Amino acid sequence: MKILFIGDVVGSSGRDMVQTYLPKLKAKYRPDMTIINGENAAAGKGITQKIYKQFLECGAHVITMGNHTWDKKEIFEFIDDANNMVRPANFPEGTPGKGMTFVNINGTEIAVINVQGRTFLPAIDDPFRVVDELIAQAQKRTDIIFVDFHAEATSEKQAMGWYLDGKISAIVGTHTHTQTADERILPNGTAYITDAGMTGPYDAILGVEREAVIKKFLTSLPVRFEIDKKGRNQLNGFLVTIDEKTGNASKAERILINDDHPFID
Repeated sequence: MKILFIGDVVGSSGRDMVQTYLPKLKAKYRPDMTIINGENAAAGKGITQKIYKQFLECGAHVITMGNHTWDKKEIFEFIDDANNMVRPANFPEGTPGKGMTFVNINGTEIAVINVQGRTFLPAIDDPFRVVDELIAQAQKRTDIIFVDFHAEATSEKQAMGWYLDGKISAIVGTHTHTQTADERILPNGTAYITDAGMTGPYDAILGVEREAVIKKFLTSLPVRFEIDKKGRNQLNGFLVTIDEKTGNASKAERILINDDHPFID
C-alpha cells in the first residue's frame, strides 16, 4: 500500500502544480491513495467547495485542513457534506465537519486523521488526547492509520511522532511550509517527517511575496501579504509504503519538485 501526501497547497499556483504533476507522480510512483493538505488552497487562506471538488477530480482521496479551515466562510455551507475532507479533530466539540474519515482502497480501509498543535497556535483541545481517542476508534476497523499533524513547533511535532510510534502507519507534519529533511521510519514502524513542505510559489517567503515580508521585518509596520504569482513554483510531498498486513511503514520518501530539483519520469 502506497500513500502519496502533497504538502500545503497555496493559492492558484499551488493548484496549478497539483494539476500538472499529480498525474505524473501517479504514473511514476503508482500510489494507491493520495492525500492533499488544502487549508491554504483558496488565495492562501481556506478552501472553497469548487477547489475541494477540483482536488477530488484530480485524483485526491482525502483533503486535510488546519488553522485556516474557517477563513472562507462558505465552508460552513458544505463541510458537513464533504465526506472526503477532515479538519483538525481537536477543534472544540460541536464544530462543523469531522476530524477522521475512512477510505476503502481495493477492499482495504485506511483511516485519515487531522489534528492541530497548540504551541504558537490557538489553544484548542489537547491533540494528544484527541488523537488517542480517534486511533482507538480507527483500530476497530483498520491497521492502516495516517495522521496529518498541523503544527508550528518542531518539538511538538517530534513529540507527537514519538508518542504515536507503533500506534499508526504514518504521521506527516504540515503548516510551516518548509520541507524538512528528516524523513524516517521510527523504531516501532511509523513513518515520520516533521514537515512535508508546501506546494505553490518557490521564489516567495512561505508562499507570500518577498517584498512585503521583508518590509515587515525591516519596519515592524503593518503590511498586506499577497500570494506570489510572479515567480517559479514547487511541489512538496511525502510518499509512504505500508505493509497492509501489519499497518507498519516500510519506506518513507520525500517528494520535491522545483527548478533546482526537476521532476524525472
